[in-house]
Amino acid sequence: MDAGKAIFETVDKLRQRRTAPLVLELDLTEGLTEGPPADPLAAVLSMRKTRLADVLSGLKRARQDPRVKALVVKIGGNPLGLAMVQELRQAVIHFRASGKLTVAFGETFGEFGGGTVPYYLASAFERLYLQPSGDVGLTGVALEQRFVKGALGKLGVGYEAGQRHEYKTAVNTFTQDHMTDPHRESMARIVESVTESFVAGIADGRRLDPGKVRELIDRGPFTASEAQEAGLVDGLAYRDEVYAEVKAAAGEDSHLLYVSRYARGAAVRKLPQPMTDGVALVHGHGMIKTGRSGRSPLGGGGAMGSDTISAALRAARRDEHVKAVVFRVDSPGGSYVASDTVWREVVLTRKVKPVIVSMGDMAASGGYFVAMAADVIMAQPGTLTGSIGVYGGKPVLSEMLSKIGINSEMVSEGANAGMFSTSRGFSPEQWERVNAWLDRIYDDFVNKVAKSRDLSRERTHELARGRVWTGADAQARGLVDELGGLEDALALARKRAGLAEDAPVRTYPRLNPLERLRGPESSEDRSAALARIRLDAWGPLARLSAELGLPAAGPLLLPAWYIIR
Repeated sequence: MDAGKAIFETVDKLRQRRTAPLVLELDLTEGLTEGPPADPLAAVLSMRKTRLADVLSGLKRARQDPRVKALVVKIGGNPLGLAMVQELRQAVIHFRASGKLTVAFGETFGEFGGGTVPYYLASAFERLYLQPSGDVGLTGVALEQRFVKGALGKLGVGYEAGQRHEYKTAVNTFTQDHMTDPHRESMARIVESVTESFVAGIADGRRLDPGKVRELIDRGPFTASEAQEAGLVDGLAYRDEVYAEVKAAAGEDSHLLYVSRYARGAAVRKLPQPMTDGVALVHGHGMIKTGRSGRSPLGGGGAMGSDTISAALRAARRDEHVKAVVFRVDSPGGSYVASDTVWREVVLTRKVKPVIVSMGDMAASGGYFVAMAADVIMAQPGTLTGSIGVYGGKPVLSEMLSKIGINSEMVSEGANAGMFSTSRGFSPEQWERVNAWLDRIYDDFVNKVAKSRDLSRERTHELARGRVWTGADAQARGLVDELGGLEDALALARKRAGLAEDAPVRTYPRLNPLERLRGPESSEDRSAALARIRLDAWGPLARLSAELGLPAAGPLLLPAWYIIR
C-alpha cells in the first residue's frame, strides 16, 4: 500500500511539473559556443557549454509559450564577443516585448577591470540586480596594440613584408613602432562606432538620456552603491534574493529550467518528418585553412577547413529537401586559396537555392571573402568585417643567428629557390614576385567584391584597402545588406525559399553513425565534410610561425587585438 502511494505521489509530482509555470534560466559564466562541435575533441571540450543557437531558438519559442513566465540570466566574467552579445540582447528584447519578465543578475560587471560589454548585455533586461560587493566597470571602449619592431631589432630579427593597402595593418606590429595615420583612423572609427551602439543600447534599456550615458561612461567604474544611485542597476541583492523574487513573480509552484534544455526538449517533441523541406545551417568557425576543419589537441582553437565547408555546402546543395542555406561565418580569415575554394562553393550553391550569410563576432578578410557571394549578408552592428586586403612577408633571422654563433649556408638551383628562407632577405627580383603575388590577390579580392556587391571597382577599392569596418558601418557602405542575427537569417531563408515560418533547420553535414565510422568513399561523399583533430598546434605555417614565435596566419587575416569583449 505504501509503495503504491509513493508511486502515485511521484506520478502526481511529474504531472504537476509538466504543467507548472516555467522560469527559464541562462548561466553565462562559462560563455557560449557558436556552433555544434566540429570534431570529437571539440565535443568533449564543449560538453557542458550552451550553444548560442539553442538559446536563440528557445527564447523565440518561449515568447509564445503561456507556461513560460520569466527569464533570469546570470551574467558572469567569461567574456562574450560583442556581436554575440548583440544577438542575445536582441533575443531578450523580443522576449521582453511579449510581456514576460526578464531579470539579469551579476555578481560583478568587472572586478577591478572593464565590464562595459557584459553591462551592455545586462541593460537589455527589465530588472537588473548587482551583488552588493560587485562593481559596474562601465569604462568605455579601448583597442590597444603593441609594436614589437624595436624588440625584434634588439634581437637581430628583421621583418620584410608587403601589404595591400595602407589599412591592412596586421603586419604593422612587426614593421612599425607606432600607429600609422590610416591605422589610427581605422581603429578610432571602430571604437567610435561601437561606443555609439553601447550608448544607444544602454540609454534605451535603462531609460536614460544618451548624453547622460556618455557622462556616466566617463565617470566609471562604479561601486555597487554608486551604480544604484546613478540608475545603472535596479537593486543590490544576492543570488538567492533575486531568484526568490523571480519565482514569486512567476508563481510559487514555478520551477527553473535552462533555456538550452527547454529548446532541446521542444526539438525532441517536434521531431520533423525525415523528408520535410527545410533550411540547411552550415557553420564556418575559426581561422580559414586548406584541408579539413579541426582542432589541435595542443591548443590554438578550431579552424575552418575548406574541404569540410565545401563538402557541407555541396551536401546541402544536392539535398532536394534543402530549400535554402544559411552560412554562419565567424572567422578572422586566413588562407587566400582556402577562402577562394569556399567562395566558389557559395557561388555554385547560390545558383540553385538562396544562400544567406549570418556573420558572428567577425567575418573579416578571408572571413569576408567566403561570405561576399551570398544572396544576402547579415551582421550585427558590432561585427568586425571587411578588411578587404592582403599582406605577406617573412622574418629575417640572419643577424640574430650571427649573434649567437650560428652560420647558415645554402646550396640551391633556381634563382629563387631560397626565396622563403628566413636566414636572408628578399632580393630585388624576389620582391618583384612578392609584389606581383600581393597585387594578384588584392585585385582578385576587390573584383569579386565589386561583382558580388554590385559596386564599381573604384568604389570597392575605396572601401577596401585592408580597412576593418563594424557591421553598422559596413551596412551603411553596402558591404553588408542587413543588420540582424542568426534567427533573422533563418527567417529570411525560409521566406526566400517559400517555406513555413517553423520549417525545420538542419545542421550540415548530417551524418548517421555508420557514415561517421566508415569514412568517405570519395570527396563527393557527405562524410568528406567530417572534421578532424589536427596533430599540429599552429596549422599549415607551423614552421614559419615557430621560427618567428607567432601563431599561424594566412595572408587574409584580421589581428586578434581587434576583438572587443
